[in-house]
Formats: sequence, C-alpha cells, structure tokens
Amino acid sequence: MILSRSSLLITSLTGLIIFGITFVTSASVYVAVDLTGDPFYFAKREIIFIFLGVLAILISANIPTDLYHKYDWVFLLMSLALLIALFIPGIGKVVNGSLRWIDLGFFNLQPSELVKLALILYIAGYSVRRTTELSTLIGFIRPMMILSLLSLLILLQPDLGSTVIICSLVLIMLFFAGISFSQFLFLISVLGFLAYIAIIYTPFRLARLVSFRDPFAPEFELSSGWQLSNALIGIGRGDLFGIGLGNSIQKNLYLPEPHTDFIFAIILEETGIIGGFLLMLLFILLITSIVQISFDALRQNRLFQGYVCFGIGSLLSIQSIFNIGVNIGLLPTKGLTLPFISYGGASLIIFMLMMGIVFRVDFENRNLA
Repeated sequence: MILSRSSLLITSLTGLIIFGITFVTSASVYVAVDLTGDPFYFAKREIIFIFLGVLAILISANIPTDLYHKYDWVFLLMSLALLIALFIPGIGKVVNGSLRWIDLGFFNLQPSELVKLALILYIAGYSVRRTTELSTLIGFIRPMMILSLLSLLILLQPDLGSTVIICSLVLIMLFFAGISFSQFLFLISVLGFLAYIAIIYTPFRLARLVSFRDPFAPEFELSSGWQLSNALIGIGRGDLFGIGLGNSIQKNLYLPEPHTDFIFAIILEETGIIGGFLLMLLFILLITSIVQISFDALRQNRLFQGYVCFGIGSLLSIQSIFNIGVNIGLLPTKGLTLPFISYGGASLIIFMLMMGIVFRVDFENRNLA
C-alpha cells in the first residue's frame, strides 16, 4: 500500500512536469517570437528550471525533517528579508506595474513564493510547539501577527492574489492543527472584510471584479475583461477534444500571459475538456498522495511532518483551484500560476523543493513503520 502510494506520487508529479513543459512550449511560441525572435526561448528556460527543480528535490529530500522543524524560523526571516529588499532601490524589479521580483540574472526571484514555504514550515512548527495554546487568544494572535506583516508587504507590491493564497493556507493549517471553530469563523470574517476593502478602494481590482460578471460587455471587452473573454473564447473553441496540440489561435498574441497565468485556457483550447480533465486528475492523484503521507506521519505521532505535508497539499489545492477558476471564469482575474504547469522559475523550483520534503517525510514514515 505504501509502495504504491510512493509510486503514485512519483507518477503524478512526473506527469504534471511533462504536461507543463509540453504546454509551456506550445503556449509561448508566439510570445517568445514577439519578445526575443526565438520561438523556443521560454521552453528552453523552462527545461533548465526543471533541472534546477530536480536538484532542489534531491537536496531537500536528503535533509532530515527534524532540521526543517528546528530551523523553521530561518525560512521565515529569510522570506521577510527578501520581501523588505524588494522596496530597496536597485533590488526590486517592476514588471507590469508590480514590484514583485528580484533580478538574479538568469531568472527573477519572487519572494512571495518563498513565503508560502516559510509559512508552511513555521505554522507547522508553531502548531507543534504551542499545541495547548492554539485555542487560546494569545496562542491564536501570535501567528496572526506574523501573517499580517507578511501580507502587508505582499499587498504593497501590490499582489492581492498571493495574499489571498497565503491567508487561506494559514487559515486551513491552523484549523487542521486545532484552533476552535469560532476562531476559524472569526478569521474568515476578518480576511473577507480586508479583501473587500482591498478591492473596493483599488480601482483596477474593482474593475476586474465588475468585468468578471460579463467580460464580453462592450465597456469591458477591450479593457478589464480582455483576458477572461479571450480565455473563454479559447475554451469554447476547444470543445470536448480540442483543436490539436500546437493549434491554439488565442496564444497568437490575443490572450495575454498564455504561458503563465492563462496556460490552462490554452490547454483546454488544444486538448479540450478531455485534456483538462486529465490534468486535473493528475493534480487530484498528487494531492491525495501527499495528504495520505501526511496522515501516515500523524498516525506515527510525527505532528510537524504531518502538518507540513498537509500544508503542501493544501497549498497545491488552493492555488490550482484559484488558477483554474480564473481561467474558466468562476473567479475574478488574479496573477497566479498553475503549479508545475505555468512558466516560471521561482514557482517551479519552490514547488519541487516542497515535493522533496514530501518525499523525505514518506521515506521517514516507511523507515519508522
């Protein structure tokens, strides 16, 4: 049972990576030609990112998980320092009006990606250290202060999408670790109110929300509804079986970000509902395997390891649901990648590093069984 679980984890992850490089190559051709003259510019870089991601898996899988527990605060301080560094002149890089990246030469590091891993490790460690205090006011406030600081720095970039992701992640992890239902409801209410304020008092976010209801309306079609309307056109064209790999029309500079935020729309256009279903099945198999490994660790009373795996599985679930929801018009447009599928070095490497941690937890579980 455990061996088949490990095989399922490896198979689903490999399938997602193959899916990713295939459709990054297909979706980025016209954008790459337009920007660089090389149709395979992004594909070649993505292959290098995959190799770096495999290296990240090998490194993180060979580190005992007790060290992650002991030094979870180091990841937190590192991510905080990188978020602050963004606002230092000459370090942060502005792309499309957002200050979210640090230029490392070969690729742009997005500190908010590291924040996700840091929060998973910190909340898992905190939940173990403060198990009896989680349901108390002081035990509840401490992680909220950390989350508030990180969220504020990410909102200032501005990046509401990543803020929603990390808040949802922390909320789910704390509820799983044992906060009371009343605390859970209070958190949902507060986060919902803050999201409402962030949208209502920011014109471009409000425009996205309003246009989301009818992106084809004349007043939105050429402005805030452009991305979603073109994504929906592509999805509709794909129908059940798609129009064929490489044959997407929307990726020909009609749909913005076809190889990153809106790659799922291109997948549906080229492979249809069948291709989209297969991709979602791979995500379900991967996340189910991770959660099962989490429960294995919890049954062995390895709380930190169990919480970390549950956090990684939750993050994959939340971000995948948000990205797919945006692509098919169920959620307002947000700049979020589809894990393992969208082009992007920082996102891919961090997620693969997380998978290395999952492999390590699974290895330790089997050795202790």
